[in-house]
Amino acid sequence: MLKVLARLLGWSMALAMAVMLAAIAWQVLLRYFFNRTPTWTEELAILMFAWATLGGLALGVREGFHVRLTVLLAPLAPGVRIHAERVIDAFAAVLGAFLAWAGWRFVDITSGGRSAAIGYPIEILHALAPVAGVLMCLFALERVIRGPAVAPSAADGPDP
Repeated sequence: MLKVLARLLGWSMALAMAVMLAAIAWQVLLRYFFNRTPTWTEELAILMFAWATLGGLALGVREGFHVRLTVLLAPLAPGVRIHAERVIDAFAAVLGAFLAWAGWRFVDITSGGRSAAIGYPIEILHALAPVAGVLMCLFALERVIRGPAVAPSAADGPDP
């Protein structure tokens, strides 16, 4: 189930980036060639960028390419490194839960607003944080339960 969710997340991020780039290209084209700047393109690009960024955070946790200091893990023995990775993933789950909680509070506080140019409910933009937090928490817990795939480091020597 989480594998399908991760795949859908990846596709939605790719679509968001394509829409973002198309909106920016449309804005540049109209501004420089026709001297007419649409008001909605920047707002749409920001919405898509927010999803691509927050979705990338969650997907990075699932795939293990999130930001971390591997220099501290590299000298550890492979068995110890796996346990250290699980601790890091548990910490990522806590951060994801906090993002979901704090994001939901922010949605509640700012509810009722509308975006300036397009006029969509501002909750759509603000709800991206709790959604990403829930996904981040789920993906991190998945890694804690199944264990991270730890690639051998240079300190381990060449493969036999």
